[in-house]
Amino acid sequence: MVDYGHPLTFGISIDPTAADVIQSLALAQQADRAGLAYLAVQDHPYQPTHLDALSLMSTLLNRTENISVVSDVLDLQLRPPTILAKAAASLSAMAGGRVHLGVGAGASAQGVAAMGGVPRRGSEMVEYTEESIQILKRALHGGVVQVDTQQHQIAGYQAGPIPPQPVQVWVGSQKPRMLAVTGRSGDGWISPLNIYMAPDEVPARQELIDAAARSAGREPRDIRRIYNVIGAIGPFHGGSGLVGPVGLWVETLTDWAVELGFDTFLFWPATEPSSQLAVFSSEVVPAVRSRVAERRAQA
Repeated sequence: MVDYGHPLTFGISIDPTAADVIQSLALAQQADRAGLAYLAVQDHPYQPTHLDALSLMSTLLNRTENISVVSDVLDLQLRPPTILAKAAASLSAMAGGRVHLGVGAGASAQGVAAMGGVPRRGSEMVEYTEESIQILKRALHGGVVQVDTQQHQIAGYQAGPIPPQPVQVWVGSQKPRMLAVTGRSGDGWISPLNIYMAPDEVPARQELIDAAARSAGREPRDIRRIYNVIGAIGPFHGGSGLVGPVGLWVETLTDWAVELGFDTFLFWPATEPSSQLAVFSSEVVPAVRSRVAERRAQA
Protein backbone atom coordinates (compact mmCIF):
# COMPACT_ATOMS: atom_id res chain seq x y z
CA MET A 1 0.00 0.00 0.00
CA VAL A 2 1.43 3.38 -1.08
CA ASP A 3 -0.36 6.66 -0.41
CA TYR A 4 1.70 9.81 -0.85
CA GLY A 5 -1.02 11.88 0.80
CA HIS A 6 -1.67 14.45 -1.92
CA PRO A 7 -5.12 16.03 -2.24
CA LEU A 8 -7.15 14.36 -4.96
CA THR A 9 -7.71 16.13 -8.27
CA PHE A 10 -9.66 15.11 -11.35
CA GLY A 11 -9.74 16.02 -15.01
CA ILE A 12 -11.01 14.95 -18.39
CA SER A 13 -9.29 14.28 -21.70
CA ILE A 14 -10.23 16.66 -24.51
CA ASP A 15 -10.31 15.19 -28.01
CA PRO A 16 -7.87 17.14 -30.25
CA THR A 17 -9.50 15.95 -33.49
CA ALA A 18 -10.05 19.01 -35.69
CA ALA A 19 -13.44 17.81 -36.93
CA ASP A 20 -14.74 17.55 -33.34
CA VAL A 21 -13.49 20.90 -32.02
CA ILE A 22 -16.98 22.32 -31.32
CA GLN A 23 -17.88 19.32 -29.16
CA SER A 24 -14.48 19.47 -27.45
CA LEU A 25 -14.91 23.12 -26.52
CA ALA A 26 -18.39 22.43 -25.16
CA LEU A 27 -17.05 19.53 -23.08
CA ALA A 28 -14.31 21.79 -21.70
CA GLN A 29 -16.86 24.39 -20.62
CA GLN A 30 -18.97 21.67 -19.01
CA ALA A 31 -15.94 20.41 -17.06
CA ASP A 32 -15.14 23.97 -15.97
CA ARG A 33 -18.68 24.48 -14.64
CA ALA A 34 -18.52 21.10 -12.89
CA GLY A 35 -15.42 22.12 -10.95
CA LEU A 36 -12.90 19.66 -12.36
CA ALA A 37 -9.23 20.62 -12.12
CA TYR A 38 -7.78 19.74 -15.54
CA LEU A 39 -8.42 19.60 -19.25
CA ALA A 40 -5.88 17.10 -20.64
CA VAL A 41 -4.78 17.47 -24.27
CA GLN A 42 -2.95 14.80 -26.26
CA ASP A 43 0.02 15.72 -28.45
CA HIS A 44 0.32 13.80 -31.71
CA PRO A 45 1.29 16.56 -34.16
CA TYR A 46 2.17 14.08 -36.90
CA GLN A 47 -1.51 13.03 -37.04
CA PRO A 48 -3.11 15.11 -39.81
CA THR A 49 -6.52 14.94 -38.12
CA HIS A 50 -5.22 16.42 -34.83
CA LEU A 51 -5.00 20.05 -33.83
CA ASP A 52 -1.73 21.37 -32.43
CA ALA A 53 -1.85 20.75 -28.68
CA LEU A 54 -0.62 24.18 -27.56
CA SER A 55 -2.99 25.95 -29.93
CA LEU A 56 -5.90 23.94 -28.59
CA MET A 57 -4.79 24.57 -24.99
CA SER A 58 -4.78 28.31 -25.69
CA THR A 59 -8.33 28.19 -27.04
CA LEU A 60 -9.51 26.07 -24.10
CA LEU A 61 -8.12 28.65 -21.68
CA ASN A 62 -9.89 31.41 -23.57
CA ARG A 63 -13.24 29.57 -23.39
CA THR A 64 -13.07 28.66 -19.67
CA GLU A 65 -12.70 30.52 -16.39
CA ASN A 66 -11.26 28.34 -13.63
CA ILE A 67 -10.07 24.98 -14.94
CA SER A 68 -6.41 24.39 -15.84
CA VAL A 69 -5.01 22.82 -18.99
CA VAL A 70 -2.31 20.17 -19.06
CA SER A 71 -0.57 18.61 -22.04
CA ASP A 72 -0.84 14.82 -21.94
CA VAL A 73 1.98 14.68 -23.10
CA LEU A 74 4.05 17.02 -25.30
CA ASP A 75 6.76 15.50 -27.49
CA LEU A 76 10.04 17.13 -26.37
CA GLN A 77 11.86 15.98 -29.50
CA LEU A 78 9.65 18.31 -31.52
CA ARG A 79 9.52 21.21 -29.04
CA PRO A 80 12.83 22.79 -27.95
CA PRO A 81 12.69 23.41 -24.19
CA THR A 82 13.30 27.18 -24.28
CA ILE A 83 10.56 27.67 -26.90
CA LEU A 84 8.20 25.44 -24.92
CA ALA A 85 8.95 27.36 -21.72
CA LYS A 86 8.22 30.62 -23.52
CA ALA A 87 4.89 29.28 -24.81
CA ALA A 88 3.82 27.83 -21.45
CA ALA A 89 4.84 30.93 -19.50
CA SER A 90 2.98 33.13 -21.99
CA LEU A 91 -0.19 31.03 -21.71
CA SER A 92 0.09 31.04 -17.93
CA ALA A 93 0.55 34.82 -17.80
CA MET A 94 -2.52 35.36 -19.96
CA ALA A 95 -4.68 32.81 -18.12
CA GLY A 96 -3.87 33.53 -14.50
CA GLY A 97 -1.65 30.51 -13.94
CA ARG A 98 -3.97 27.80 -15.28
CA VAL A 99 -1.25 25.88 -17.15
CA HIS A 100 0.73 22.71 -16.46
CA LEU A 101 2.93 20.67 -18.77
CA GLY A 102 3.03 16.96 -19.29
CA VAL A 103 6.12 16.13 -21.35
CA GLY A 104 7.80 13.03 -22.68
CA ALA A 105 10.38 11.69 -25.08
CA GLY A 106 7.86 11.17 -27.87
CA ALA A 107 5.79 8.19 -28.79
CA SER A 108 6.98 7.67 -32.37
CA ALA A 109 10.51 8.06 -33.73
CA GLN A 110 9.02 7.69 -37.20
CA GLY A 111 6.59 10.53 -36.50
CA VAL A 112 9.38 12.75 -35.19
CA ALA A 113 11.46 12.12 -38.30
CA ALA A 114 8.46 12.75 -40.56
CA MET A 115 8.16 16.29 -39.15
CA GLY A 116 11.86 17.04 -39.56
CA GLY A 117 12.94 16.26 -36.02
CA VAL A 118 15.87 14.12 -34.94
CA PRO A 119 14.54 10.61 -34.16
CA ARG A 120 16.68 9.83 -31.12
CA ARG A 121 16.58 6.36 -29.62
CA GLY A 122 17.83 4.53 -26.58
CA SER A 123 20.27 6.25 -24.23
CA GLU A 124 20.55 9.33 -26.48
CA MET A 125 16.79 9.87 -26.29
CA VAL A 126 16.80 9.50 -22.49
CA GLU A 127 19.73 11.92 -22.11
CA TYR A 128 18.13 14.47 -24.43
CA THR A 129 14.79 14.24 -22.63
CA GLU A 130 16.22 14.68 -19.15
CA GLU A 131 18.32 17.66 -20.23
CA SER A 132 15.26 19.16 -21.91
CA ILE A 133 13.19 18.79 -18.74
CA GLN A 134 15.88 20.45 -16.64
CA ILE A 135 16.24 23.33 -19.12
CA LEU A 136 12.46 23.70 -19.34
CA LYS A 137 12.08 23.93 -15.56
CA ARG A 138 14.95 26.40 -15.29
CA ALA A 139 13.49 28.62 -18.01
CA LEU A 140 10.04 28.61 -16.38
CA HIS A 141 11.61 30.25 -13.31
CA GLY A 142 13.07 33.14 -15.33
CA GLY A 143 16.64 34.38 -15.44
CA VAL A 144 19.40 33.54 -17.89
CA VAL A 145 19.58 30.00 -19.27
CA GLN A 146 22.92 28.97 -20.73
CA VAL A 147 23.74 25.38 -21.70
CA ASP A 148 26.51 23.86 -23.79
CA THR A 149 26.26 20.08 -24.07
CA GLN A 150 26.20 17.56 -26.86
CA GLN A 151 22.38 17.67 -26.86
CA HIS A 152 21.73 21.39 -26.30
CA GLN A 153 23.54 24.63 -27.12
CA ILE A 154 21.80 27.63 -25.54
CA ALA A 155 23.92 30.77 -25.66
CA GLY A 156 22.14 32.79 -22.95
CA TYR A 157 18.35 32.86 -23.15
CA GLN A 158 16.79 35.55 -20.94
CA ALA A 159 13.74 33.57 -19.85
CA GLY A 160 10.36 35.13 -19.26
CA PRO A 161 7.69 36.08 -18.59
CA ILE A 162 7.63 34.45 -15.16
CA PRO A 163 4.31 32.58 -14.76
CA PRO A 164 1.98 33.93 -12.06
CA GLN A 165 1.77 30.41 -10.63
CA PRO A 166 4.44 27.70 -10.93
CA VAL A 167 4.00 25.57 -14.05
CA GLN A 168 4.28 21.96 -12.95
CA VAL A 169 6.29 19.72 -15.30
CA TRP A 170 4.95 16.17 -15.21
CA VAL A 171 6.76 13.40 -17.10
CA GLY A 172 5.03 10.73 -19.12
CA SER A 173 7.03 7.50 -18.81
CA GLN A 174 6.68 3.75 -18.58
CA LYS A 175 10.09 2.10 -19.04
CA PRO A 176 12.85 1.96 -16.40
CA ARG A 177 15.21 4.64 -17.74
CA MET A 178 12.46 7.18 -18.30
CA LEU A 179 10.86 6.34 -14.95
CA ALA A 180 14.23 7.13 -13.38
CA VAL A 181 14.24 10.48 -15.22
CA THR A 182 10.79 11.12 -13.74
CA GLY A 183 12.08 10.47 -10.23
CA ARG A 184 15.15 12.66 -10.66
CA SER A 185 13.69 15.57 -12.59
CA GLY A 186 9.88 15.54 -12.82
CA ASP A 187 7.32 17.33 -10.67
CA GLY A 188 4.98 14.42 -11.35
CA TRP A 189 4.53 11.11 -13.14
CA ILE A 190 1.90 10.75 -15.86
CA SER A 191 1.14 7.08 -16.29
CA PRO A 192 -0.07 5.78 -19.64
CA LEU A 193 -3.71 4.76 -19.97
CA ASN A 194 -4.89 2.01 -17.65
CA ILE A 195 -5.21 -0.30 -20.67
CA TYR A 196 -1.47 0.14 -21.35
CA MET A 197 -0.28 0.38 -17.74
CA ALA A 198 -2.42 -2.13 -15.85
CA PRO A 199 -2.91 -1.49 -12.13
CA ASP A 200 -0.86 -4.55 -11.16
CA GLU A 201 2.10 -3.09 -13.08
CA VAL A 202 2.01 0.22 -11.22
CA PRO A 203 3.74 -0.65 -7.89
CA ALA A 204 6.98 -1.69 -9.59
CA ARG A 205 6.98 1.58 -11.58
CA GLN A 206 6.33 3.62 -8.44
CA GLU A 207 9.28 1.90 -6.77
CA LEU A 208 11.58 2.84 -9.66
CA ILE A 209 10.48 6.46 -9.48
CA ASP A 210 10.91 6.56 -5.71
CA ALA A 211 14.38 5.00 -5.82
CA ALA A 212 15.53 7.51 -8.43
CA ALA A 213 14.08 10.38 -6.43
CA ARG A 214 15.92 9.31 -3.29
CA SER A 215 19.17 8.90 -5.21
CA ALA A 216 18.81 12.51 -6.35
CA GLY A 217 18.12 13.74 -2.82
CA ARG A 218 14.41 14.22 -3.42
CA GLU A 219 11.42 13.09 -1.38
CA PRO A 220 9.20 10.66 -3.33
CA ARG A 221 6.09 12.19 -1.76
CA ASP A 222 6.91 15.48 -3.50
CA ILE A 223 6.24 13.90 -6.91
CA ARG A 224 2.63 13.94 -8.13
CA ARG A 225 1.15 10.73 -9.58
CA ILE A 226 -1.35 11.02 -12.44
CA TYR A 227 -3.32 8.15 -14.01
CA ASN A 228 -5.03 8.32 -17.41
CA VAL A 229 -8.20 6.24 -17.03
CA ILE A 230 -10.20 5.15 -20.06
CA GLY A 231 -13.57 3.49 -19.63
CA ALA A 232 -17.29 4.04 -19.24
CA ILE A 233 -19.60 4.56 -16.29
CA GLY A 234 -22.81 2.55 -16.44
CA PRO A 235 -24.20 -0.27 -18.60
CA PHE A 236 -21.80 0.06 -21.51
CA HIS A 237 -20.79 -3.04 -23.43
CA GLY A 238 -17.84 -3.71 -25.67
CA GLY A 239 -15.50 -1.08 -24.29
CA SER A 240 -12.05 -1.50 -22.80
CA GLY A 241 -10.64 -0.13 -19.58
CA LEU A 242 -12.69 0.50 -16.45
CA VAL A 243 -16.31 -0.24 -17.30
CA GLY A 244 -19.14 -0.57 -14.79
CA PRO A 245 -21.54 1.22 -12.47
CA VAL A 246 -20.75 4.24 -10.31
CA GLY A 247 -20.03 2.02 -7.30
CA LEU A 248 -17.32 0.12 -9.18
CA TRP A 249 -15.69 3.37 -10.28
CA VAL A 250 -15.75 4.77 -6.75
CA GLU A 251 -14.19 1.70 -5.15
CA THR A 252 -11.64 1.26 -7.94
CA LEU A 253 -10.41 4.86 -7.97
CA THR A 254 -10.32 4.82 -4.16
CA ASP A 255 -8.11 1.72 -4.24
CA TRP A 256 -5.88 3.26 -6.90
CA ALA A 257 -5.43 6.35 -4.72
CA VAL A 258 -4.67 4.73 -1.35
CA GLU A 259 -3.01 1.53 -2.57
CA LEU A 260 -1.26 2.55 -5.81
CA GLY A 261 -0.45 6.14 -4.85
CA PHE A 262 -2.28 8.11 -7.57
CA ASP A 263 -3.57 11.56 -6.62
CA THR A 264 -4.96 12.66 -9.99
CA PHE A 265 -7.28 10.84 -12.37
CA LEU A 266 -7.76 12.02 -15.96
CA PHE A 267 -10.95 10.49 -17.38
CA TRP A 268 -11.05 9.39 -21.03
CA PRO A 269 -14.72 8.60 -21.75
CA ALA A 270 -15.16 5.64 -24.08
CA THR A 271 -18.64 6.77 -25.06
CA GLU A 272 -20.94 9.82 -24.90
CA PRO A 273 -18.43 12.23 -23.35
CA SER A 274 -20.94 14.83 -22.15
CA SER A 275 -23.22 12.43 -20.27
CA GLN A 276 -20.23 10.49 -18.96
CA LEU A 277 -18.66 13.71 -17.66
CA ALA A 278 -21.90 14.61 -15.90
CA VAL A 279 -21.94 11.33 -13.98
CA PHE A 280 -18.20 11.41 -13.31
CA SER A 281 -18.23 14.94 -11.87
CA SER A 282 -21.50 14.72 -9.90
CA GLU A 283 -21.37 11.14 -8.59
CA VAL A 284 -17.93 9.56 -8.91
CA VAL A 285 -15.66 12.45 -7.92
CA PRO A 286 -17.36 13.45 -4.63
CA ALA A 287 -17.77 9.82 -3.58
CA VAL A 288 -14.08 9.04 -4.24
CA ARG A 289 -13.02 12.08 -2.22
CA SER A 290 -15.17 10.90 0.66
CA ARG A 291 -14.02 7.29 0.53
CA VAL A 292 -10.33 8.25 0.29
CA ALA A 293 -10.72 10.57 3.28
CA GLU A 294 -12.27 7.69 5.26
CA ARG A 295 -9.53 5.26 4.24
CA ARG A 296 -6.82 7.75 5.13
CA ALA A 297 -8.39 8.43 8.51
CA GLN A 298 -8.51 4.69 9.24
CA ALA A 299 -4.87 4.30 8.23
